[in-house]
Amino acid sequence: MTDWPLTLMAVHAHPDDEATGTGGVLARYAAEGIRTVLVTCTDGGCGDGPGGVKPGEPGHDRVAVAAMRRQELKASCDVLKVSHLEMLDYADSGMMGWPDNDAPGSFWQTPVEEAAARLAELIRRYQPDVVVTYDENGFYGHPDHIQANRITMAALAMTAMTPKVYWTTAPRSMMQRFGEVMREFGADWEEPDPAGAAEMPEIGLPDEEITTWVDTTEFGGQKFDALAAHASQGENIFFLKMGKEKFTELMGVETFVRVQDDTGAAVPENDLFAGLR
Repeated sequence: MTDWPLTLMAVHAHPDDEATGTGGVLARYAAEGIRTVLVTCTDGGCGDGPGGVKPGEPGHDRVAVAAMRRQELKASCDVLKVSHLEMLDYADSGMMGWPDNDAPGSFWQTPVEEAAARLAELIRRYQPDVVVTYDENGFYGHPDHIQANRITMAALAMTAMTPKVYWTTAPRSMMQRFGEVMREFGADWEEPDPAGAAEMPEIGLPDEEITTWVDTTEFGGQKFDALAAHASQGENIFFLKMGKEKFTELMGVETFVRVQDDTGAAVPENDLFAGLR
């Protein structure tokens, strides 16, 4: 028997990422008495400033934006009942191709081994039973998401621990429905260009490749409220336009691919802690 509680650790890139992909599981497992640890890797300084001002535009102060987003992140964690928030505070690298990618001190420019060593310390401290992060493409190609995957897998290799490890994903069967709802609420959603499709990994996975489907419908309201806590980024968070009912209908199941496991739990599974309790 161990003398620490069952623990979920989610490793995310920016403030607000915790709510979008894992808000449901963070809320659900907290309600079940599981310790939840959120590691946020960057300061979010490339987010919108007051009035929606964008990075590089007059009036955008990335230091002020980072400070504002830190407070919003704490508010989101309160909504989701996150037990422990750890911030690595690397500079936000911006979207792929932005000048911020090359800035000294940006997360994208930080050596993987350096950031992984810091994360490994947290893994040893909290001894998570389950670790969740992005896939190798950062789900949609964002440099900070890719880097979060790299440091998580490297940090795990630095420790002697063998938690269950999951990468967030989305079922391809839902992508068409997702596009329909986005257009319904006025989002600029275009079908992928076949000519460019070969150059970029397709988002999500075929349904049969998804190992883990977690029903978080009961916590849809909390997940929505956690996203709403990131009010400064409201222009970019299209989901807030839906209202809680439609949001929960579309986002009430969170899906993952299991990439490390020594429990032998059968897949597909409906619980990240299958085989652990």
